Amino acid sequence: MLLSARNDQMLEELSLWSDRLQEWMTRSALPLWLDNGFDTATGSAYEQLNEFGRADTGCDRRVRVQARQMFVLACASLRGWIDGGEQRVAQLEQYVARYARHPSAPEGYVHILDSRNEIVDARQDVYDIAFFLLACAWRFRAFGQAAALREAEHLIQHLDTHIKGPQGGWLEGDYDAPCRRQNPHMHLLEAFLALYDATRSGRWLARAGEIFTLFENCFYDSRRGVLLEYFHRDWTPLTEAEGQAVEPGHMLEWVWLLYHYSRRSGAPVARYTRPLYDNALAMGREAHTGLLFDAVTTGGQPLKTSKRCWPLTELVKASLCRAAEGDPLAEQRAARAIETLFEYYFSDEVPGLYIDQLDAGNRVIRGMAPASTLYHLLLATTEVVDYTAARRLKSPAVPEALSG
Repeated sequence: MLLSARNDQMLEELSLWSDRLQEWMTRSALPLWLDNGFDTATGSAYEQLNEFGRADTGCDRRVRVQARQMFVLACASLRGWIDGGEQRVAQLEQYVARYARHPSAPEGYVHILDSRNEIVDARQDVYDIAFFLLACAWRFRAFGQAAALREAEHLIQHLDTHIKGPQGGWLEGDYDAPCRRQNPHMHLLEAFLALYDATRSGRWLARAGEIFTLFENCFYDSRRGVLLEYFHRDWTPLTEAEGQAVEPGHMLEWVWLLYHYSRRSGAPVARYTRPLYDNALAMGREAHTGLLFDAVTTGGQPLKTSKRCWPLTELVKASLCRAAEGDPLAEQRAARAIETLFEYYFSDEVPGLYIDQLDAGNRVIRGMAPASTLYHLLLATTEVVDYTAARRLKSPAVPEALSG
């Protein structure tokens, strides 16, 4: 009886924070970005808002931000949280087609444009392409755009033909890089799962399986129970002297992705998700605040004592997955992570605004709000809203579909 009452209390606490986060997202954050985060002349997404909630019109624009905002608009539209999303996505598509298509590889995109929409970095970057694949999945899911699926086919063919790497996976892009990273592959896994959810085509789930194999054989350090970030060309890990790092936020992001991959494929993943989750908290969390360090060593010593906003969103998502797998304290951790977002990162002066990063003393490093972080915050919101809705109906697990 006491355990049942405790569980009910934790669910009620999580539900309260879920409702508050949903209200913040739908009534403040999304309206703020819809009003101030897009260039009315071109339809493009601005890179960031300043501390007053106004667009920084003079800075360069990463092309991946255009794709991330396509996802935000499509996901929010599907839930009925915004109006006019399809038109805004169409404007983003037109902007990208006009300014960001690669001049010698029209299937791909350049990396950065300046404030005048001129190309300042023409590299094709796999991390960027992963988010265009994610946007394709959601454009089809939210708006039924068959052209988006055709674009996804062209993109994956381009990746396989021009940027495929040795011994599995892909290179960083069409350029020389000092090392290979797990991070672009993590987001490719996210995109492949989204494309599978949108189409139910097993070929996209098979693609996700390729990334899962890389995770098992290369990215995951089974001896330490951590996720490694950096690798040589043959996927042998960098040493710490060469720059190896562990990012608690990415470990938590993998918990969420592995959980959802397992629910679609049947692959057992608990032997990975439990240590990743537990070690991310044990190694990466500041004890007196609950904030997460940007990076630690493989032995758990702080490497970057700064703390970005987005790892807390991954703690929310990973905690919900662990709760669905039976962790009795995970719901409480998710609630605390949302509370910490409100305490440290959400603006009191400008409703819907947030900050990106704190220093070692938890002071604001920059007052800017990157557009790219909205993707993380929206995902955390949709996941906790779905989870609490299912729990209220006594469902045994979080909903099947990622973020919607």
